[in-house]
Amino acid sequence: MVNDLGHRYRCDECGTVVLCIRRGEGEIHCCARRMELLAPRELPSAD
Repeated sequence: MVNDLGHRYRCDECGTVVLCIRRGEGEIHCCARRMELLAPRELPSAD
């Protein structure tokens, strides 16, 4: 698994959110569990 720059990950156990600031291989863990990738936030429309 590749962790890409700018992706956010959340721990379902404690709620910690991690922002990836460098690209790298592997999985991000917290509370002895793999962290879940969060969906991108929607930006407000400029209309």
